[in-house]
Amino acid sequence: MTRTPAGPAAPRRGLLRAAAGAVAGRVAARLGAPGLAAAALAGCARPPALPPGDWVGADAARGHALRDGVPRPVAAPDLRRADTVIVGAGVAGLACARALRQRGREDIAVLELEDQAGGNARAHAMGGMACPLGAHYLPLPDPRDEALLGLLAELGLVQHAAGRLVYDERHLCHSLQERLYIGPDDEERAWHEGLLPPVDALPPAERARSLADYRRFAAAVRPWVARGAFAMPTARAGWNEALAALDAQPFDRWLDAEGLHSPALRWYLDYCCRDDYGAGTARVSAWAGLHYFASRHGFHAPGEDGGDDEAGLLTWPEGNGWLTRRMAAPLGDRLQPARVVWRVEGGRHGASVDAWDARRGRHERWQARQVVLAVPLFVAARLWRDAPPALAAAAGRLPHAPWLVANVELDAPLRDRPGAPAAWDNVVYGSPALGWVDAMHQSLRPDRGATVLSVYWALGGADAGAERAARQALLGGSHADWTGRVLAELAGPHPELPRRVRRVDLMRYGHAMAIPVPGVRADPALRALREAPADGRVHLAHADLSGYSVFEEAFFHGERVGRRLGA
Repeated sequence: MTRTPAGPAAPRRGLLRAAAGAVAGRVAARLGAPGLAAAALAGCARPPALPPGDWVGADAARGHALRDGVPRPVAAPDLRRADTVIVGAGVAGLACARALRQRGREDIAVLELEDQAGGNARAHAMGGMACPLGAHYLPLPDPRDEALLGLLAELGLVQHAAGRLVYDERHLCHSLQERLYIGPDDEERAWHEGLLPPVDALPPAERARSLADYRRFAAAVRPWVARGAFAMPTARAGWNEALAALDAQPFDRWLDAEGLHSPALRWYLDYCCRDDYGAGTARVSAWAGLHYFASRHGFHAPGEDGGDDEAGLLTWPEGNGWLTRRMAAPLGDRLQPARVVWRVEGGRHGASVDAWDARRGRHERWQARQVVLAVPLFVAARLWRDAPPALAAAAGRLPHAPWLVANVELDAPLRDRPGAPAAWDNVVYGSPALGWVDAMHQSLRPDRGATVLSVYWALGGADAGAERAARQALLGGSHADWTGRVLAELAGPHPELPRRVRRVDLMRYGHAMAIPVPGVRADPALRALREAPADGRVHLAHADLSGYSVFEEAFFHGERVGRRLGA
């Protein structure tokens, strides 16, 4: 994963600082200092001190080394050998290594840019409490996904009993799973169970139209579920002219054509797309928008069968870092962190990988029988010297969304507003952010004490220009800028929050996840890469091959390549 530099973001940075000053003013007012608040808002006084914290989880300079120039070798590189070299220790790379080892292929090396394996599914800790730096849950897999279920069984998460799958309840998301902060006006806002805006919490003038649109959207999704045209991983999904027509248009346009205009439904669908794809309904394809529901549990309007059931999911205080740590542990010293790979080249009898060991300050050249590039396609296109033309074409077709993940350590629980009790996932209606998860919600401790709230913010934007501006703002903004924005988001339903915060650690992803824009699902270059012959020396294994980024797709592509190469 690469990071975009500061520089062009200077004007945007000023806007962020102004916003942070305004946030500080609101925080000061809530702390009982209205004079200080007015001064901060007017820009005439230094804003109150924000809590300590840092950028964590990624070395931006190391991430940009490929673009800015890896130090050129001044001496012969250290020569190293392995039967298989895997570049990238995200979910796909770890799945590939696991599949190879299951087939007796132990002579492998996994080269990872960062100091910790896991990619977008890494873990963090604050005040002795585990928390995620990225992906934080895994929906219960499709019963037909035998490979992923095999991993979960290996980790003790599921077993077959009396002909059905039984999950360990300790790892299923505890109740209450989700809640939404919403009300017909500011004075009546309260917490409501679930994330679909409840009709009775909307302004009276919107209620009838919203309920009707909920039912119409449910009716539109239902036939796709019945046909099984959508599946996860998408390798099992169907394809026909109707699906191609969905892929060719933005989700927004399809919703307009269906006459689905209610603000509540449109907000909810936009939220779902930002959550899974990093960008909203204006950017993703209608195929992707419907895939979110039709490949899983469908969509149920209030009062319909299944509408009150929470979708089952697995989660942990550290999110999917729980999974990747266990996938990485058996590798031992086969996992080589802090490696900046800068060239991969295939040959007739093998392949070579040139890397910079950032810890030792030494160049390495790995000789291998085969190489697996388990990295985003735009990174693979920079590394692979003799890549097929389809790689550059696909990389140029597939945008990636920037993300911010903020972990906010609290010294005590927050006071709940009226309505539904504390939940694992907490979302504010109408917010540009995605809400926050409570890292201690899965804990079995009897008291509600200190905790960490993990705040998620997808910054994909409505178009490519907005995405670039958001990336520049994210990478150019200071820790204080973004801390101010995060605390303002939390302080809406929790005005007392500033008194509870001990520390804020921020993780920024310049290119976090692939956005399935119109045309991606049917893109011939992506299809050519997925169907590439198995007799080459360099192979691709990454969720990008599916056109969007979730654990299931990354695992599928890594496991598929590892199984094929280990045969």
